[in-house]
Order: sequence, then structure tokens, then C-alpha cells
Amino acid sequence: MSRLRKLPPETVNRIAAGEVVERPASVVKELVENALDAHAQQIDITIEDGGKSRILVVDDGHGMDRDDLCLCVQRHATSKLAPAADGSWDLLAISTMGFRGEALPSIGSVARLSITSHGAGEDAWVLALEGGRETAPRPAPPLGLHGTRIEVRDLFYAVPARLKFLKSERAESMAISDVVKRLAMARADVGFSLTSNGRTTLRLLARGSNADARLKRLDDILGRDFAKNAIAIDQEREDVRVTGFAGLPTYHQGSARHQYMFVNGRPVRDKLLHGAVRGAYADFLARDRHPALALFVDLDPHKVDVNVHPAKAEVRFADPGLVRGLIVGALRHGLASAGHRAATTTAGYALGKAQIEGANTPTGAPITSGWGRHSAPRSDGPAPRFGESGQFSGFTAPSARLDAAEPQAVEGAQHLPLGAARAQVHETYIVAQTEDGMVIIDQHAAHERLVYEQMKKALAHSGIAAQALLVPEIVELDEGSAARILARKDELAELGLVLEAFGPGAVAVRETPALLGTVDAARMVRDLADDLAEFDTALSLKERLEDVCSSMACHGSVRAGRRLNVDEMNALLRQMEATPHSGQCNHGRPTYVELKLKDIEKLFGRR
Repeated sequence: MSRLRKLPPETVNRIAAGEVVERPASVVKELVENALDAHAQQIDITIEDGGKSRILVVDDGHGMDRDDLCLCVQRHATSKLAPAADGSWDLLAISTMGFRGEALPSIGSVARLSITSHGAGEDAWVLALEGGRETAPRPAPPLGLHGTRIEVRDLFYAVPARLKFLKSERAESMAISDVVKRLAMARADVGFSLTSNGRTTLRLLARGSNADARLKRLDDILGRDFAKNAIAIDQEREDVRVTGFAGLPTYHQGSARHQYMFVNGRPVRDKLLHGAVRGAYADFLARDRHPALALFVDLDPHKVDVNVHPAKAEVRFADPGLVRGLIVGALRHGLASAGHRAATTTAGYALGKAQIEGANTPTGAPITSGWGRHSAPRSDGPAPRFGESGQFSGFTAPSARLDAAEPQAVEGAQHLPLGAARAQVHETYIVAQTEDGMVIIDQHAAHERLVYEQMKKALAHSGIAAQALLVPEIVELDEGSAARILARKDELAELGLVLEAFGPGAVAVRETPALLGTVDAARMVRDLADDLAEFDTALSLKERLEDVCSSMACHGSVRAGRRLNVDEMNALLRQMEATPHSGQCNHGRPTYVELKLKDIEKLFGRR
């Protein structure tokens, strides 16, 4: 007697629903993606009880006629793929959000589904699907000129066991909101609204399709602070383009959840892309801080596989090294072009509830830090050198007193971005006067960044010296990891790490970077092997080198509590103006804040 059984269609659909419909947010994602593929210009989402009781999605897309309405609830029926002339189907030529043809039948197999749709100049029809049982379509009132209305009630009523795995109403509502926001970021040309339990929680107007419109949409979703602290990104290489906006290093976050990635307009969560961001910002942020950004990668659909996961949340690139390198290069170029800009929200946290024009901060006291989006003007003649003693050790002797600034010197320097030094406060902060305000500089943080940049430049020119181990260290790995790391041994040797094969699944460490001093070679090699397996890059070694440079710069910088004379303070300011990334220290903290005169006057009620 045969033990093989063919599953009935209802069971097949419920199994498919388990892959596609994980929670209410999954339903919203699929329905909104269908609306976008139908060229909708306005999409309205209504939910009740976190989407468990009711989900309603209404769009003004091109709609469906009676025959298409009947076909759309059949498994693997789709309008988003077409056969080639030879009858073959190219599953890599995906230019739409959805393409599997599983969403509607899967949803209808576990919930009560109602679809009303009509095209321009056509009659409207409604079709219902309950627990996989389909009813015949019947005429319905029109929705306007054209469009589709999809209502999902009692999600998972047909499979009650799934309900106990859902989270609270608030958690499910937040997940739906996150899905809608991500899709809205990708399509600034489409209007969105989200209503939960009768209250509109999100309303986004259609902005357009250019870069300015995209920034306005990000402003609508992420807040005005992000828009004021964002750098435009636009780089292309070998027909792969990366665009979007990245936050300044000083505008950092406590988690990576403010990093939004899109591939051909599709929101994704991809380890390769997040690893590229981590590598690009490694030089500017502490390890427990994360940048905020929204990046859009556009490339030939044949060079990326979006069919990796049923929910289409993951992708696979044909050339991951190209994509990663482009993202890292684009971000570093953007950060370099930002010059000395620092976050505009820094000072607001320290000034209580003073109402000042500018970005909105949690305390309501937005004050600018940095001198805007323009590059800093240069002073005439060579800038005085700061702490130049042949080594990166700051000053040769402390200042015994605080000199008063000459009026002529103030007049000659206050037009510069960081102005003219006037005083030192608590032997830690330099106060400088500009033409329309004042600047407060953290002398240790500022000099730390200057020394670090000098060290990096010296490192680039002279290369990385290696130190030979008295006894080579043998590191045991699995054969795949050993093969990956030995394939990159020439590149690693340039970084001061010399490796040799030592039998199957083992490598011998002959030399390590002298800059690292005493190092746990085995742990470093294992971390490198893990990174190569995940990102195909020697990221860990480079991060370690940068961490060492940062630590040395910190100890070699002028310390807080050191008295400086006016010449020394002005030399620091001029060198900051001539040094990239001087708006933040090596850990992502700001090195200065700028207070405009009008803002100071408002603090004292003079405006």
C-alpha cells in the first residue's frame, strides 16, 4: 500500500500562506505592493485590532475586469511575468514588486477576503474568498474612475493555531506602520495614508520622483532632523547606481534600525548592504553607534536575484563585491564632501526648552552646529600649524596664562567659518567669535580628530610595517574558511598580516601588523575568516587598525584641562577648517557647536 498522498488544494494554499503571510504586516506588504504594481497614485490603508480583525487597502490603480478578478485568486496567476518569443519564462527579469502570484490565494485560504475592482470605463465586480472557498463574482458599485478595494477580515480564522504566535495589537500595528513607511520611502511619487482603529496615524502626500522629492518624503517619515543632517549620495559604477541620503556621523543612533535599504525599489534587509555601511562609517563612529540613512541601489534585474525568499526581504547579487565596494565608496565620498559639517541638533539638548528657529530637537531647542552645507572658505596665506613637533604629541609646552586676543586679530579672523578665538573656558572649551554668532570647541575632541587624520595620512604613505613572530602561530580552521583566507593572503600581507598554509584546514601566522602591538593572532584570523565568509572582505583587520589609530590619537592629543594661549587656539581653529571630518571626533561626537547671534538673543528674550 502506497504511503504517498497528494495534499488537497486547501491544505496546499495554507502551507503557502505560512510562507507568505507571517503576520498582518505581511498582508499589508503584499497588498500595497500589488497596488504599486497597478500604478496607483494614492493608496489608503485601514486596520483594526493591529490588522487581526480587519485590513482594508484601497488604491486608484488600473484595476481589473471580471475575468482578471476571477484569475487573480488562483495560485501562480500573475500579470507581472510574460513569456518570451520562444515560450520560455525569464524568472530573473523582475521589474515589479511582486511576481509569484501567491499572495491573494494564500491570504484567502486563511482569512475572509473580499476584492472589488474595475478598470477605466468598465463595470465594477466583487469577489469573495473565505478559508479557500471562492464565491462567484457579482456586480458592485464603482470605486471612482478605476481602482481596487481589498478587505481582509478575521486573519488566520481558518488556522487558529497561528493566532497565538501573533504579538500584541500595538506591536502588530507598529510592524504595519514600518512596512508602509518603507514602501513609501521607495515611492515618493505615490500618496499614502494609514488609519488604525479610526485614527489616521500616517498621511503622506505624493512628492514626485526626483532627489528633492525623495528627501521631502524622508523628511515626512524620519523627521526634520534627518533632512537637516543628511548628505546626498549619488554614485554609479558598471551600470550599478547608488543614490539616497546618509546622515552625518554626529547624527548617530543607538541601533541600526534607522538604516533603510532598497534594491530596484524593493525594501530589503541584506547583510551585505548593512556590512558595507558599517565599513564606510567605521572610521567615524564608535562600535556601539550606528548611522541613519536611506540608500537606493538600482541595477539590471538580471544581476540580482529577488527570488531568494518568499517574502522577498532578501536578495542575492551576481557581483556582491562590486555592490559593496560601490556603497562604501559612495558613502565615503559623500562624507568627505561634507567637509566639517556636524549635526545641527547637538546644542539643543543642552539648552533646555528655549524656543529657537531651526531643527526640532527633543527639548525643542534647535541650534546649529557646523556651518551649513557649503564648503569652508580658506584663509589667506598658509594656515599656522597646530602642535607640529615631528610627532603626534600636541604641544611642546603648556601655556602659563590666557592671553587676550588683539582686536586686529579678531577682525581679521571672525569672517572665517570657526571665527577668532576669544577665550578658553574651564581649560577645556575654546570660545570663538564669528561675524554672526559664536562657536564653542571641545579642544580635546577637535585635536584628537586632527591627529587621527594625520596618522591615517602617514599610514597611507608609508604602508603598514609588519613584525615577525618569534614562533609562528598555528590557527585551526575548517577547510572552507582556510581556503577563503588563504585566497586573500596577498592582500592581507599588504596590511601587515603574513599567512601561510599549514596543512588541511590550518594556517600559520608568520607576521602581524606592528601597529597592533601584541595581538591575539588566532582570534584575529578567525574573525577575518568569518567576515570573509559573510562579506567577502577583510573588514575586521581594517577596523582594528583604525581603532588603534584612534586610540593613539586620543592619547596623543591635547588634553582637557590644558591651558592654551590665543595663538594656539587660533591655530587649532584654522587647522580644523583645513581638515576633513573635523566636525566630529573619532567616536562620532561633535567637536564644536555654533550659536547664531539671533538664537542667543532669543535665549535672553531680546527677540
